[in-house]
Amino acid sequence: MAEALQVFAGREAARRLARDGWSAEQFSLLLGASGGPKWFVLAALDRFLFGDFLQRSSQPLATLGSSIGAWRHACLVQPDPAAALDRFAHAYIHQNYSRRPDSDEITAASRGILRCILGEHGAMHVAGHPRIREHVVTARGRGACATRHPLLLPLGLASAAAGNTLNRSLLQRAFQRVLFSSEAAALPGLALDDFDTHRAPLTAQNAEDVLLATASIPLLLNGVRDIPQAPPGQYWDGGVIDYHFDLKHYADAGLILFPHFSSAIVPGWFDKGLRKRHTRPGAIDNLVLLNPHPTFVASLPAGKIPDRSDFKRFTPEQRIANWEICLQRGEALAEELAALVDGSDPLRGVVVAPVP
Repeated sequence: MAEALQVFAGREAARRLARDGWSAEQFSLLLGASGGPKWFVLAALDRFLFGDFLQRSSQPLATLGSSIGAWRHACLVQPDPAAALDRFAHAYIHQNYSRRPDSDEITAASRGILRCILGEHGAMHVAGHPRIREHVVTARGRGACATRHPLLLPLGLASAAAGNTLNRSLLQRAFQRVLFSSEAAALPGLALDDFDTHRAPLTAQNAEDVLLATASIPLLLNGVRDIPQAPPGQYWDGGVIDYHFDLKHYADAGLILFPHFSSAIVPGWFDKGLRKRHTRPGAIDNLVLLNPHPTFVASLPAGKIPDRSDFKRFTPEQRIANWEICLQRGEALAEELAALVDGSDPLRGVVVAPVP
């Protein structure tokens, strides 16, 4: 494997890949993590997966996404996933704001990007795809986090972070996980009983609000109030609870496919600095993780994957140029995965979890 793409496989995933090759029908769950502009490094990989590889299966596929991950999955279920991804990338790259944008301006711009993905009928495809079942995570605020008040919300977030540091379960005092699903059936392999979770239907009528809510970073965006067909209240970014997801209790027979911008799997947003809560890719037997190699990342503009700090770090013109370069260079990841998928050795260059 060349030095653009890293592929990690758990023991069971490696066994099946070696036996059956890269068959799309082996995968029952597709994950999409939070991460904002970090997605650009994966855009070409998504085009190959969404427009080609995952289309090779006729079996049901579940998606689980938070924030930008859920927006990517909204592209997957469109009639032309590659075209939807192209619309998404163009609209996201060319975001334009005043010198000091407030949450109203950023929220309006975000909804505009989302509408570029969905178009006139996209919400119906999100809610009613015949094969792909969408699952979108949101965080419903509690206490001080159930408001947009400029004094109460920061206090609520600080309290939530402090409680989470002591024990992840204490985060439930500030947020409830609300999982919106396009079908009533349980999410394959994940009971999601690690956290107070409410299940709600994902419909053509509420899909836009759900997708906006899951990407609504508190204090940056306004969030979404009172989503139809769900408990009343204030809804925030799903990454607060499920940043990269906690997969330690996965128990389905199918494999998990996780295109990701990092080899670290961090359960919730407040866990980023808590290294002991990070999960190694090989610790999940059924997981196949795809992510950019560190040497590839070092070759990108500024030596890093795009992130939200770029809005302040660069002029708009330089930011756009950098992001377009990342988008273009990401083609190398897609090319390497395509070569692996269609090659003679399904484990060529794959990092396989060692036997304990």
